[in-house]
Amino acid sequence: MGKIHDHISPRMARFLLEQPVFFVGSAPLDAEGHVNVSPKGMSGTFAILDEHRVAYLDYTGSGAETIAHVRENGRVVLMFCAFTGPPNIVRLHGRGRILTPTDPEFAPLRRRFPKERTLGQRSLVVVDVHRISDSCGFSVPLMEWTGDRDLLDRHHERHDPAYFDEYHRTRNATGIDGTPALSPPGPEPV
Repeated sequence: MGKIHDHISPRMARFLLEQPVFFVGSAPLDAEGHVNVSPKGMSGTFAILDEHRVAYLDYTGSGAETIAHVRENGRVVLMFCAFTGPPNIVRLHGRGRILTPTDPEFAPLRRRFPKERTLGQRSLVVVDVHRISDSCGFSVPLMEWTGDRDLLDRHHERHDPAYFDEYHRTRNATGIDGTPALSPPGPEPV
């Protein structure tokens, strides 16, 4: 049965940090807009900042839906499932903020993550968690994790910083519904 928690306990923190993949859900305000669910993985890209705040590193990729939705309305949920061990699902509902490398808060928070995987990073997603719940996960399949894929890292290594600036400007400027996502390189608009 499901349970609501008033904070991220040390036990829950261990569970969250042990999961090799989690899912991020977001949606635009427009009822006709597309709901988005994105898988997130790669070791060392998720951090628990305190009992009600988490963050994850976001890397250049084909879409920017979460960024667009969070910038528009802040609503976001992170879901973690146990694919090994005892069944469990944890959902962290909250208000997100997008920090790009030019934001003053970015560098201090970035230090909470391992140094590797800096190439291709486009933002940090910080979530102020206001609802923490877990549920049984009885129907989640047992699966074996064999390791992180290195394809994104290898893809990013083949490009220089100018490539990422161009990619963000031309392919990550808006979400699929046209909602603004990433601004062109330089300071964020006020």
